[in-house]
Amino acid sequence: MGILNSTSIMIDAILTKKGRELLSRNDGSFKLTQYAMSDDEIDYTMYNPTHPSGSAFYGEAIENTPLMEAFPDDSEIMKYKLLTLPRGTSKLPVLDIGYANIILKQGASLSITPQTLNYLGSTSTFEQSGYVATINDVRVLSNFTGVGVNTPEASSLNNQVTLGTNVSKTVIGTSINLTATTINTLFGSGTSLSTLLIVTGRDSGARISIPITITKVNS
Repeated sequence: MGILNSTSIMIDAILTKKGRELLSRNDGSFKLTQYAMSDDEIDYTMYNPTHPSGSAFYGEAIENTPLMEAFPDDSEIMKYKLLTLPRGTSKLPVLDIGYANIILKQGASLSITPQTLNYLGSTSTFEQSGYVATINDVRVLSNFTGVGVNTPEASSLNNQVTLGTNVSKTVIGTSINLTATTINTLFGSGTSLSTLLIVTGRDSGARISIPITITKVNS
């Protein structure tokens, strides 16, 4: 979603495949309950406290930066979300799930437990509200669930069933369980499947993207 005109309320929204699926049901399951804002296009080094015209013009270059329109590539947009942190925070929180990338053989399972670094004065902590995890292509996994957060929202997402098409799925938990698919036809003539896992801290807003590769097991 992008604001096209800063002088009036004009919004350009692009629905994900999952969003279009829910909208097509026409049963009320498509609901906008949350939103996020980011400043991906802003270069803060352009702030100029030595501007010859005075303090009113220090941020002139930033204020005149063109805003990006929405485009459906979550690996390139909304990477730097705006968030509110406790006063006195000197370091931005970052996530660590213990893997730079995840490689699973067909049928193999993995449980990841994210940690948040540099948050609430601690070098490492687990967020009380848990983490939101989104898999870009749920077909590559036969199981994708979150555990440890018992709220109606978490239960609704964790129990959601997809239609077996190329759609994303989002779950909530303090730990995330993954099991690689055993369906050979998804591989076609290839030997591996690739997708992206995006994990976001529900309290901190910190985010990390991890590539996932599923390798085919020759029978």
